Amino acid sequence: MERPALVVTGSIFQTPEPTRLEHREAASVVVGVDGVIQAVHGPGAEAEKAKADAVTVVDLGSGAALIPGLVDLHIHAPQWPQVGTGLDLRLERWLFEYTFPLEQRYDDLAFAQRVWDDLVPGLLARGTTTAVYYGTVHEPATVALAQACVQYGQRAYVGRVAMDHPEGTPVTYRDRSPEEGIEASRRSIDAIRSLQSSLVQPIITPRFIPACSDALLEGLGRLAEETGSLVQTHCSENDWEHHYVLERHGVTDTLSLDRFGLLRPGTVLAHADLVGDADLELIARRHAGIAHCPLSNIYFGNAVFPTRRALAAGVRVGLGTDIAGGAEPALLGQVPMAVNVSRLLEDGVDNRLDAENRGVADSRIDTVTAFWMATVGGARVLDAPVGLLEPGRSFDAVAVDLGPLGIWPEVDDSARVFEKLTRLTTSSNITEVWVAGRPCLP
Repeated sequence: MERPALVVTGSIFQTPEPTRLEHREAASVVVGVDGVIQAVHGPGAEAEKAKADAVTVVDLGSGAALIPGLVDLHIHAPQWPQVGTGLDLRLERWLFEYTFPLEQRYDDLAFAQRVWDDLVPGLLARGTTTAVYYGTVHEPATVALAQACVQYGQRAYVGRVAMDHPEGTPVTYRDRSPEEGIEASRRSIDAIRSLQSSLVQPIITPRFIPACSDALLEGLGRLAEETGSLVQTHCSENDWEHHYVLERHGVTDTLSLDRFGLLRPGTVLAHADLVGDADLELIARRHAGIAHCPLSNIYFGNAVFPTRRALAAGVRVGLGTDIAGGAEPALLGQVPMAVNVSRLLEDGVDNRLDAENRGVADSRIDTVTAFWMATVGGARVLDAPVGLLEPGRSFDAVAVDLGPLGIWPEVDDSARVFEKLTRLTTSSNITEVWVAGRPCLP
């Protein structure tokens, strides 16, 4: 084995399975020069030898925890300046009154770069080591976002947004034709790949069916097949969008996207609040996945995503913040939110109904399952070598200072410490972030 580039010693918390928490005290993670984990040792001679041989050794001490880096499957990067605003509106009004006017500003490359220089390090500081980004229709701004991810060392999938429908987009902010949208998307794929970064990849991004003509969707499906790029879009997000697609195409979003060749291995379907059992079966069969955005869905989704039902159907499910539809930029903050909304689904919300008729039985999840979605689940959607601290995976990891979390050794076992970590951690007690073995915090 080659000389380790890095050994990090600390208390590991991770979730190898949706129902299993793994806690390893005083573990030493051995990382090669390529950023890939070579070994994970407990206390003993092997760990001491690795530390003696390593170029760099980081000992987190007994008051800290090491967790896998967080995988955010759904981020609208240009909406960063409007986080926390306009969330009292319906989705269609929010898009036309807040979002599209803001995104139009990104034809100003200097403005775009200022935003990216705040967004990317800001999310890294919150523990987001892998980000799936929507850009804008503008090629230079989208490529600049990819360049910022390379500069700051974030693992990222960056997509130029394609949208051309004359009724679903503003006349001043759209692709002028399907052909223009397809070719601009092709050029952005080539430009992002030309960066030759092992961390940053392009992703084909039809905004959603209401914003895209059939010709554009067909062309992007062909482009995905030709280039082998991943795909991201919105799917059955809320009543307005879901019923729009039913009226226009006569089938659900899921089946419509499949007919256009856009439901592929690694396709990221944002929200999917209103998917049915047949949709879930098709998503699982295509090896696509869902970005569950629990906070954003409260504002715009009109329904609670059925996490337990999707997982039972074999669907790959991760978490997303949906910046700026979600007002919590830290993906770790979506973990307790996913638990919360699952309990609302199970218990119901209308107190005029009897308890037995008020909710959907067997819907709740716990923090272990939710954290699994934020790490392993998201990694499985993308088929990315992250999500766990184990040999063969990239060392994408986050160190958390447990001191501010109110740990009481007399009463807090490892399961309780993990719950506090998932519910109470903020960027202020994230002390280190690594992506592919390289530190990312200033």
